[in-house]
Amino acid sequence: MKSEKPKLLLHTCCGVCGAWIPELLSKDFVVDLYFFNPNIHPKDEYLRRLEAAERAAQVLGLKLIEGEYDPKSWLEAVRGLEHEPEGGKRCEVCFDFRLRQTALFAKRQGYEYFASTLTIGRNKPARIIDAIGQKWAKEFGIKFFSGDWKKKGGQVESDKKAHELGLFRQNYCGCVYSMR
Repeated sequence: MKSEKPKLLLHTCCGVCGAWIPELLSKDFVVDLYFFNPNIHPKDEYLRRLEAAERAAQVLGLKLIEGEYDPKSWLEAVRGLEHEPEGGKRCEVCFDFRLRQTALFAKRQGYEYFASTLTIGRNKPARIIDAIGQKWAKEFGIKFFSGDWKKKGGQVESDKKAHELGLFRQNYCGCVYSMR
């Protein structure tokens, strides 16, 4: 009897994050990448990151779905938090904004799971991201697959894989406020 792997929608914010983590998850899941990042500024930076994610998906033989790029809705969501420090409340709202949309899209498209590459970042606490993911999983009746991808050499593996693929590597988180 053949068992099928469950479908997982993996939110990814760049090619570096989208190179190693989906390869790892593909052992247990059918993985599609979801590039939903209206926080990324400016548009040229968004396009560079999207191109790197597309390249990673192509090399790994994965489907990449681009979510809507609507920076105005993201700016509205973080209004009043412009002066928060990097890693502060604004970042939590940003994680929440993107994971909510990922969970909603995954549910509507029939995925059994959703996850995010966000925890690969050294300044992105898995405990916060996982709690947000679990909140939206419960809200939408879908499973959230959590993982602190930077642990056990994950960040090194992700960087190594991105380097092998010649992927663009950004030097700031992505939003206009993280450019400071």
